[in-house]
Amino acid sequence: MTRSITSTFALAAALTLNLAQAQTVGTDLKGAGHDTADASKKVAHKTASGTKTVTHKTVQGTKVGATKTADVSKTVGRDTGHGAKVGATKTADVSKTGYHKTVNGTKKLGDKIAHKPAPATDQNPK
Repeated sequence: MTRSITSTFALAAALTLNLAQAQTVGTDLKGAGHDTADASKKVAHKTASGTKTVTHKTVQGTKVGATKTADVSKTVGRDTGHGAKVGATKTADVSKTGYHKTVNGTKKLGDKIAHKPAPATDQNPK
């Protein structure tokens, strides 16, 4: 009888130990689930925050790039306009000079021809 009482106590102790372990495993799984959920939330928040930062910097960079492009375009436009004006003025000056030299040269040639006797022509062709 003592043997059966000892066995019963041993069996009861073993069952209690198994139930305690089962509760510990369940608690551990529940804790792990909460830890995973917390970690997922933290990652999601950091991802959202990082996305906002990147978006803001992209928008800012686009604005700066557009402003710089506009400034360079204005400068190039002014330089091109100025260059065209200078080129036109120089072309007009060269054309005017060329015209005056041509007129003057033509007058001199005309004067030389007018003061020079006409070439002798043969009145009796054979």
